[in-house]
Amino acid sequence: MSGDQRDLVGYGGEPPYAAWPGGARVAVSLVLNYEEGGEQSVLEGDRASEGFLHELVGTPPVVGGRDLNAESMFAYGARAGFWRVHRTLTAHGAPLTVYAVGRALERNPAAARAMGAAGWEVAGHGWRWIDYRHVPEEVERADIARTVATIERLVGRRPVGWYTGRTSPATRRLVAEEGGFLYDCDDYSDDLPFYVQAGGRPHLVVPYSLDANDFKFLIVHGFTTANDMLAYLIDTFEVLHAEGVERPRMMSVGMHCRIIGRPGRIRVLEGFLKHLAQRGGAWIATREQIAHHWLTTHPPPPPPPR
Repeated sequence: MSGDQRDLVGYGGEPPYAAWPGGARVAVSLVLNYEEGGEQSVLEGDRASEGFLHELVGTPPVVGGRDLNAESMFAYGARAGFWRVHRTLTAHGAPLTVYAVGRALERNPAAARAMGAAGWEVAGHGWRWIDYRHVPEEVERADIARTVATIERLVGRRPVGWYTGRTSPATRRLVAEEGGFLYDCDDYSDDLPFYVQAGGRPHLVVPYSLDANDFKFLIVHGFTTANDMLAYLIDTFEVLHAEGVERPRMMSVGMHCRIIGRPGRIRVLEGFLKHLAQRGGAWIATREQIAHHWLTTHPPPPPPPR
């Protein structure tokens, strides 16, 4: 995330009227994070094993060696969890955006092909699933290019969206300067897309969410059962649905293969899709579709006069 200043005002009390297709009150963006195989590992030259977002909550990483338990939990996401999510979404015909780590896709080309065949949008999520805060700028730039090339080769289409997650100060500028992206998602500050200046021009941000996100199953005092998360998703949608009469909004739902892909959690996705179908008023869309709509309906402001 770039910028030395914080915008705490945004749209204020008068957000733009989103005008979602079909008069929808809420644009719902389902996102699957595909990270398995791109996490920290001494096999990749890292100093320690992955200590973040696996079932052994709070267990310190193994320094200088492998944590085979953690590795196998990540492997579950690629081997079994992904396909469970894939079956659920394809059964409902639901659009999806994948945040794909390049190295993870490279290790499971069958999953990449399945994403492309399903018509899912595949956005970039870094070459490795690591913290980029202290990665040299030239390495991060090369990682963005390598991720783009890998997704294009394995999925059949280059990514037009980006989400690093654990960003460096240069991430947004590097994404904007790459030239082929419509938007990035490294932001959590609004219920609607918005523009910032990056790389010397207006740049679209399609904000993401860490509250309506299955990673909360793997933190202390987060979700415990599928009912916990399903109730939270429904509560979130219902509030936005009510607000959407006058101010249509956007809702992001974050998922991970190794988390929601577990048998005891997949019911969240199934139940939420059924609720959306029964309730109405939702436009389930990829983030690319949302970005195209925003760029067309709410184009960036013209540059100030010189």
